[in-house]
Amino acid sequence: MVAALVGERWNSVDVGVLAGGVDAGGRRLPSQAWMALRRLGWMVAPPGGVRVNDRVVRMVQEQAGRVLRSAAWRAEVTGGVLAAWPADPRKRTPGEWDQVRASIPGGEYLPSSVIKGRIRQVVTFVKVNGRLPVDVFELEGVPRIPRMLLLAACDRQQAIIERSDTDPGRALLRLQLPSRPDPRTYRDWTWVACPIRLPSTVPASAVLHLPTLRLTDGKVRADMAYTHAVPKAARTGHTVAVGVDWGLNTLLSAGALRLGKDGRITALGAGGQFRAAGVLAKQHRLRRHSEGLHAKADQYQRLIGGDERHHLVGKHAVIRDEIRHVSARRSNLNDALAWAAARWTVDQAIAARATVIYLEDLRSMEARGMGHSLNTRLSQQVRGKISDRMRHLAAEHGIAVVTVPARNTSKHCPQCLTPLQHRKAPDRPTTPGWKWAICPNQSCRWQGDRDHGAWRRIAARGLTHQGKTVTEKTSGAMVIRSVVDGLEAAAVVTPSTSKTSRRDRSKTGPTRRKPTRPAPRRRGAPSPTRPHGQAGKRPEGHAPTDRKLPRAAHRHQGVNTISTPTAGHRPRGAALGAGFHLHVHASPPRWETIPETPSDSGSLS
Repeated sequence: MVAALVGERWNSVDVGVLAGGVDAGGRRLPSQAWMALRRLGWMVAPPGGVRVNDRVVRMVQEQAGRVLRSAAWRAEVTGGVLAAWPADPRKRTPGEWDQVRASIPGGEYLPSSVIKGRIRQVVTFVKVNGRLPVDVFELEGVPRIPRMLLLAACDRQQAIIERSDTDPGRALLRLQLPSRPDPRTYRDWTWVACPIRLPSTVPASAVLHLPTLRLTDGKVRADMAYTHAVPKAARTGHTVAVGVDWGLNTLLSAGALRLGKDGRITALGAGGQFRAAGVLAKQHRLRRHSEGLHAKADQYQRLIGGDERHHLVGKHAVIRDEIRHVSARRSNLNDALAWAAARWTVDQAIAARATVIYLEDLRSMEARGMGHSLNTRLSQQVRGKISDRMRHLAAEHGIAVVTVPARNTSKHCPQCLTPLQHRKAPDRPTTPGWKWAICPNQSCRWQGDRDHGAWRRIAARGLTHQGKTVTEKTSGAMVIRSVVDGLEAAAVVTPSTSKTSRRDRSKTGPTRRKPTRPAPRRRGAPSPTRPHGQAGKRPEGHAPTDRKLPRAAHRHQGVNTISTPTAGHRPRGAALGAGFHLHVHASPPRWETIPETPSDSGSLS
């Protein structure tokens, strides 16, 4: 029913009427999609011989209305790209970029990657058809409709959800479902009880809403929505902020700054990094594997043609199944990495007692001019997912997430705004490179990792420009859209002065004689009493010197490191303190003061 309704209204006229928000009589359309479609008179009937109630029709209209409303934005972007189509779309001049942005509503704030994606779609269409498409509806065609039930469009006569009084982690969903594939009368519908196990992240005081039911791999999944009170994030009035800089191998670099009453900005510690080079390498391996499978599947499809009895039909089906399997692995890996990076960043803000997180603008990470391999790696990053997860987790603690322009954040010194000199490494100050930055100003002479200097610049720029923070009407995200030169001049980080000891250390007597042979390393305390059970104890005497300590012993071991198992299997990643994956390493928060109360949302750092 949804596919029939969307296919009937998949055109620019109907989508424009729905996106306009006004009906034929000049009245404003309701925000609920199913009510808007009923106001416009867009109805749908069930197949012949099937009897459904009005609540099922509501779900159909709600899903179809959401699909049609989402097509309005894509139609505006595609129309702007087609209106400013240049002679050579692969080599646009700066003037042509300004022209295409001016032809798209809100195009001045649109990432270049979105526009380039639409350009690639149009170029592919031109190669196949030899002409430009008319609009996005000819370019994309009718979309596939997922198999789901939007219970949010129903009332208590169709679905009811209640939370258990004894166990807050359980809920009971009761809804009417047909007892046969083609219900003829209302007697063929019956109430079905669906017990749901809620995750631990759902607060006990949260109000549950009707979920969306999806069929995935033969199982019914419930996308549960809930409401609970959280502190309101403020746009201004911040004194402690966390700056976040994006990287390639070092995915995130973050640290905290404090704005004093006198207007000076100081750093709270050295900052930290979220390094996920191993996970990203696995992501790229899966991408290359997927590209090879797609190429092989396309070759088989060309060889098969329209012959359903071809001997390659079975192999083609196997490859299509493998493509879906690899795509699922890539999606799961990206989701896990996005949640881990977002959780680590929010934990840094909680530890520093910051009220705002300033993010580098994603438009600065445009994949161009860096070679084929590096451009692909940049375009495959999950920065959009990380920022969305970060806003979700930060909202639970009343922490604002603001996007800051990234102009010259890695180019200028955070302490004096002088253009930096980039070198290969700190011990190679004359070898050109990009990782290590040195300030040439003789009165400053700041040096450090390029990414650490960038997060200082981002946080300082956000603190000085917090009065310019605005909230986007479409997405609700907070952004700082432009840099003011007067405010930028004050966005400097004052270096912290090291405290010297005032105790008099003058020599007042002879030096104590030291023995020529040091005492052996012995235990400073007797062995503890033998515990009850199978566990042994370390004997008294010398410390063991016959074996070398493992590499994990020299690394920071946080509270998330598990104990050494006594069985045969040893989980390497967790035992080494490497987080949810063996090749993900997150720096612990090291600030001036760390609150004793940890985050109640869990940590994946």
